[in-house]
Amino acid sequence: MKILALTAGASGMYCGTCLRDNALAAELSRQGHDVILLPLYTPTRTDEANVSHPRVFFNGISIYLQQNWPLLRRLPPIVFRFLESGWLLRLATSRSVPVDPKLLGELTVAMLQGRDGALRREFDTLTLWLSTQQAPGIVDIPHTLLIALARPLKELLGCPVVCTLQGEDLFLGGLIEPYRSQALSLIAEGGRHVDAFIASSEYYAEFMSRFLSIPASKIRVVPLGINLRGHAPVRSGGGVFRAGYMARIAPEKGLHLLVDAWRLLRQDKDLGPGRLEVAGYLPPANRGYLREAERTMQRHGLAGEFIYHGEVDRAEKIRFLQRLDVLSVPSTCDEPKGIFVLEALANGVPVVQPRRGAYPEVLARTGGGLLVEPDSAAALAGALRTLWLDAALRRRLGDEGCAAVREHHSIERMAKATAAVYGSLTGAARV
Repeated sequence: MKILALTAGASGMYCGTCLRDNALAAELSRQGHDVILLPLYTPTRTDEANVSHPRVFFNGISIYLQQNWPLLRRLPPIVFRFLESGWLLRLATSRSVPVDPKLLGELTVAMLQGRDGALRREFDTLTLWLSTQQAPGIVDIPHTLLIALARPLKELLGCPVVCTLQGEDLFLGGLIEPYRSQALSLIAEGGRHVDAFIASSEYYAEFMSRFLSIPASKIRVVPLGINLRGHAPVRSGGGVFRAGYMARIAPEKGLHLLVDAWRLLRQDKDLGPGRLEVAGYLPPANRGYLREAERTMQRHGLAGEFIYHGEVDRAEKIRFLQRLDVLSVPSTCDEPKGIFVLEALANGVPVVQPRRGAYPEVLARTGGGLLVEPDSAAALAGALRTLWLDAALRRRLGDEGCAAVREHHSIERMAKATAAVYGSLTGAARV
C-alpha cells in the first residue's frame, strides 16, 4: 500500500506526536508498505532515525509572515523559496518566541479556512508538488487542526483520507473567542471530507466524538504502540527510592502536584533516603514554573532530593527510566495517550497516574500501576508511599506492565492495526 502520511513539526522540541508519527511510518515501511512521511510547519525532531521527507510544507516562517503582512503574499516565488530554505527554518525554530493568543487564534482559523483563507498559496504549493508525485492509496492527516487539507487532497489524489486524533482538544480549548468557535465550526465542516478518524484510546474516541461532533461510526481505535528496542527492566539497588517524572515541564502535566505529594510524603520520618528525579523539555515560558517547584522543595528542606535532568534523547530516556522505582506524571488535564506510561512499563517501572483520560484504560490493559484521585497531592503521596514500602508490589506491577506492553503496545502491533484501518478503506490486502 502506498501511504502519504503528514506530520506536524514542533520546532526544536521532542514532541509525542512527532515521535509517534515517525515510529509508525518507519514500522509501516519495514512491514512492506511504501510510505512518505511529509513534515509541515517545521522539520520534525525524533529520538530515533528520522524517516521524514527533507522538504517542509506550510513553512512556519512563511505562514507567520503571510498572516501578519498580507502584502507579502504577492511576493515572487523566489522569495518564498528563500524563506523555505532548510538552514533558515532550522535557525528560526532553534529559538522560542512568545505567542500572542490572538495571533494563535488567527493563524489557526487561517489554516482551517484552507484555500478560502489567507494561506491559499501554501495549499496550492503542496497540491502542485503532490501532482508531480506518484499518487498514494491513502492519506493520513496528523490532527484536526490540519483538516482543511482533507478536501483538496481527496479531490487531487482520488483516495480516502484518514485523520488521526492526537490531543488537539487542549489547544482548541485554549483559544480565545471568537477563534475557538470559528475553529470548531471549520473542523466540523472539514470532517465531512474525512473517511475515518483514528484515536489511540476508547476514552479519546468518545470524547472527540462529542467535542468535535464526529459520528462515532467514523472513529477507529488503534492503541498506541512504541518501539521496544533497548527497553528492558533493570533491577537497581542502592537503597535509595527514586520517583520520576518524564514529560514536558508544564502545569498541565502536573509537576507541581508531584512536588506537593513528595513534600507530604517526606513528612513520614520512617521512610529511607529518596530522590525525585525529573526529565523533559522545558519551554522558555515555563522556566518560572520549574523554579517555583525547586523553591518549594528548598523551603521544605528537600532541595537535595530534587534533580532536573533536562531534556533527554532516546538512550538517556531509557537510562533515566531504568534508574527509577516508580514514574508519575499527574496530569491536570485528560490525556489521550500518555506515551511516557508505556515507556516506563517497558522498562519494568510501575506508574502512579490520576484516574482520568486514557490512564484507566491503559492500566486496565497492562496492570502496571496504581490509579489515584485526580488533582490530589494527598492521594498521590499515599500511592507513592505504598509502593515505597512494598518492593514486592513494585516488582509485580512492573513485571505485569512490562509483559503487557510487549503484548498490546508494540509499534509492530500498532502498525498492523493502522494498516488494517487503511485497508478497510482502500480494499488493499493486508501485508
